[in-house]
Amino acid sequence: MAIAEYEVLIERDAMAVYQYLLDATNLPSWRNDVRSVKLVQGPAEATGAVYRKMVAGRSGLSIPADLEITNVRPGAEIQFHVVSGPAIRWGGYYLSTEDAGTRVRFAMEAKREGRFGFLRRFGFLNGMLQRRVSADVAQLDRLKHVLELQPAI
Repeated sequence: MAIAEYEVLIERDAMAVYQYLLDATNLPSWRNDVRSVKLVQGPAEATGAVYRKMVAGRSGLSIPADLEITNVRPGAEIQFHVVSGPAIRWGGYYLSTEDAGTRVRFAMEAKREGRFGFLRRFGFLNGMLQRRVSADVAQLDRLKHVLELQPAI
């Protein structure tokens, strides 16, 4: 099991940040491992929506991973569950308004499943998963850069 969280202060209002994060098709603009995203089930940008992400694999090939939006609180919280892919992940974005903008905390936990689940007993692979999850949440710095370069609405 790997757990990580990271937070940044984005100079944008909470609803603008929330709307951007809720639209999973925006992931490729700030996540360097996500190549494409499309809605495959349910209403877009709502609880129950399932998106298929194509993520960069170690060999350079794209690997599909399905992400389901599990809970939303407008302007404050988006929770998700990655239900397929090389590691099963749960996480969320937690937003709070501050004078200078919106504080965003990205928290995630992951564990290896499926055909790679037996590898959990090898400690170095747990370390690799922990480094990956930590690097994923740290990409909030890229989100900050992308959103602050956009004109404010």
